[in-house]
Amino acid sequence: MKPRLFLDEDIHFGLAQALRKRGHDVVHAQELERKGRSDREQLAYAAEQGRCLMSFNMKDFVILHNEYAVSQRDHWGIIVSRQIPVGEVMRKLLRFLTDHSRDSAKNRLFFLG
Repeated sequence: MKPRLFLDEDIHFGLAQALRKRGHDVVHAQELERKGRSDREQLAYAAEQGRCLMSFNMKDFVILHNEYAVSQRDHWGIIVSRQIPVGEVMRKLLRFLTDHSRDSAKNRLFFLG
């Protein structure tokens, strides 16, 4: 089973729509009315929903990943990247979705860019 994605609010909204058109299960914080929530809340939501979270907020999500690991809490993957053009994000996410399963992403941190 392919990873199901949750895109944080700092990711271009159109990316969720473009990935869905290609058959991927992707939701965006904006469409779920989750804009303005803390990073901790976003990760907890993604974990609860069985979704791998993608964000450009590298520093905070690396810290949260480490906190989850220390406290032995599960998440379904965290993908972080520096700010890169949307086309490049799309290509790299499509490669990620091809190369990883939902289970292989569990509790792992990935650097996209």
